[in-house]
Amino acid sequence: MGSPVVLGIESSCDETGAGIVQEGRLLGHAVASSMDEHARYGGVVPEIAARAHVHAVRPVVERALDEAGLRLTEIGAVAVTTGPGLSGALQVGLAGAKGLAYALGVPLYGVHHLAGHVADTLEHGPLPNPCMVLIVSGGHTSLLLVRDLARDPIVHLGDTLDDAAGECFDKVARVFGLPYPGGPAIDRAARTGDPHTVPFPRPLPGSYDFSFSGLKTAAARWAESHAGAELPVADGAASLQEAIADVLTRKAVTACVERDVRTLVVVGGVAANSRVRALAEERCRAAGLALRVPPLRLCTDNGAMIAAVGDLLVRAGAEPAPLDVSIDPSAPLEYAALHPRAMAGVAA
Repeated sequence: MGSPVVLGIESSCDETGAGIVQEGRLLGHAVASSMDEHARYGGVVPEIAARAHVHAVRPVVERALDEAGLRLTEIGAVAVTTGPGLSGALQVGLAGAKGLAYALGVPLYGVHHLAGHVADTLEHGPLPNPCMVLIVSGGHTSLLLVRDLARDPIVHLGDTLDDAAGECFDKVARVFGLPYPGGPAIDRAARTGDPHTVPFPRPLPGSYDFSFSGLKTAAARWAESHAGAELPVADGAASLQEAIADVLTRKAVTACVERDVRTLVVVGGVAANSRVRALAEERCRAAGLALRVPPLRLCTDNGAMIAAVGDLLVRAGAEPAPLDVSIDPSAPLEYAALHPRAMAGVAA
């Protein structure tokens, strides 16, 4: 008899996701986004996001089950994001997951949102031990040394000290007059621009940490210097994108070489950026490194990645979380599972 089918639920920000995984294989997943409702405000409004999750949780679970060709009663475990993220949004997903786990009489696993991104197993199979993981998203930019994701602590080599890469894209896009979300808008605008037009700074050379606040300010000042004249948006977007991609990939590849790690995994919403993907591939090839990047549909927040971690924990024999497990909106990333008891079964 195989491992149980794991249902994963993700609701940390503005996407409601459900995914179904068994023994490392994605059987079905669905995502509902409230992004259009936030666009008029230029960013995510927590209350709007939480209300959208209330309406979306049941439909996305049903859609994921339909895609998998399964009934709800065939689910053997439930995994859910319990942090970090927006408090109200997390509460909605956790409440739904608890209800399903209790009604089905199956174990519940609380999963760290970023560990979900790290678990790039659905497309490429098990993570190499060790591997270097670069997480780049709207709120997080981290460089991590990962061994056995289900058992070993995750080692932080570097983290963002202020604005994450995704935040920089969003804030600069607004200054450039581009729509929210800024990452895809900058990527589109950059296609016709010259990435060498503006010598934007490369923050924190020689460090594994990241800082994009100064780059954001430099881009804003560049835009201000064109007051009264037409702003060459394409050139500015291409130059900004090149600066961010250069910093991200240079630090990540350097970390791999210095730590003698042969595989780089790039995950998170910004991993969908065309220049980040292309430059990572170019530099990994030059350094003799293997590169793993999820398909575009699995770069942004989704329930499949949470189900993937749940599946890893189930197969590793991790102890489930209690049904009174709570959210942690600012949870640090050390283990894939958030609740301490969830790691007890593999700590020995």
